[in-house]
Amino acid sequence: MVTYSVILILLFLIIVSMFSELFLYGLVSTLVFIILLPFYYIVRVFNGKFLYGWREKLGFFKSPNLGDKVIMYHGVSVGEVIALEGVIRKTKETFPDYKIVVTTGTKTGQEIAIKKFSNVADFITYFPFDIPFCVDAFLSKIKPTVVLIAETELWPVFSFFCNTKGIYLYTINGRMSDSTYSLYKLFAHFFKLVLSKYTKILTQSEIDRNKLVSIGAPEDRTFVMKNLKFDVKKSDEVIDLGQEGHRVIIAGSTHKGEDEIILDIFKEKLAKYPDIKLLLAPRHTTRLPQIIPMLDSLGLNYGFRSKGDTFKDKDVIILDTMGELSKMYSICSFAFIGGSFNKTGGHNPLEAVVYSKPAISGPSIHNFRDIYWLLSRSTAGKVVKTPKELNDYIEKLLSDKEFYQQACKDCETVFNDQQGALDVVINELKSILK
Repeated sequence: MVTYSVILILLFLIIVSMFSELFLYGLVSTLVFIILLPFYYIVRVFNGKFLYGWREKLGFFKSPNLGDKVIMYHGVSVGEVIALEGVIRKTKETFPDYKIVVTTGTKTGQEIAIKKFSNVADFITYFPFDIPFCVDAFLSKIKPTVVLIAETELWPVFSFFCNTKGIYLYTINGRMSDSTYSLYKLFAHFFKLVLSKYTKILTQSEIDRNKLVSIGAPEDRTFVMKNLKFDVKKSDEVIDLGQEGHRVIIAGSTHKGEDEIILDIFKEKLAKYPDIKLLLAPRHTTRLPQIIPMLDSLGLNYGFRSKGDTFKDKDVIILDTMGELSKMYSICSFAFIGGSFNKTGGHNPLEAVVYSKPAISGPSIHNFRDIYWLLSRSTAGKVVKTPKELNDYIEKLLSDKEFYQQACKDCETVFNDQQGALDVVINELKSILK
């Protein structure tokens, strides 16, 4: 038997959505949400997890009273939030009269957003569930002038409400994987309706633009902006670790299990290439008590950055200082990017590539999958599946001078081809904001 509460909910949805072309979607999404939420909650609790941010996603949060000049950025998770860092900071600098709101869809994304933007954003919260009463409550409290959604999250109800409320709505850094494209293509008629609500759709590449246009994105409002993640700046600082005359390999942001792999490979290569050196930068220096015995057992001559040791008399320097890794890539020949032989999802390879230094990662790269897709189309970046593949690729970079030089050139080419995305977004905002 249908309860009175369900009837009231349905009547409310009909009233809210009766003039909406997306009424059916709103109705179905609400019903599915109501039916599945209790089961989802039970499963999450059983697995030792919880529904983080569910109150905010429902629209149950105190209005932050931001005024009528609000720029909102949304990045669903870690990778998207990281990509937005430069443009959010530039937006705050360019539009000081506007409040900045940052939203995420996941707990890890929220943690990164708070860490990176607590001194920049005026309000950080979760993106609402894409059902009418949640979206309406959210937009009524935030009152954004413009919403910029990173990559390609298409939320039908959210796009409709933005359109009806006169809120500028953008996709920025838009991309679409082949698997997602195949699915969206099946519902192209529906997504054409959704995409028509966007002010503009700005994509990472011409390939992404063509995919979106083919599923209904307005051709005259869909443009290539390139990739925000490539707006990485070089350090002008001159680094002297006594590296002159040596080829330096950097193992950056290594995690548990990766130091062993790198040190074993380096020990083997050192016997063959006596001019090589290793800068080992563990992600967490608290692991040094585990790393030092590895170095001792391999008989490697090592020192510490914090003690001023250099490669003049050391084969390995441990970077045990904070905030220096990104500038150290300027002195390397190539780099292994850690967090990629476990489930971390990798770290940013562009910190090396910006200096025209090839980057190598293990198979876990989901935080930077789009970056590696671009790098791997040339020899600028390489994703290996196993430690043996890593060993073999390092051997090629060390032994094949022509191959190595081409890899460095490819780094420069791909980086130059992708820069400028940040300026595109800022200029777009300038065109609509007063």
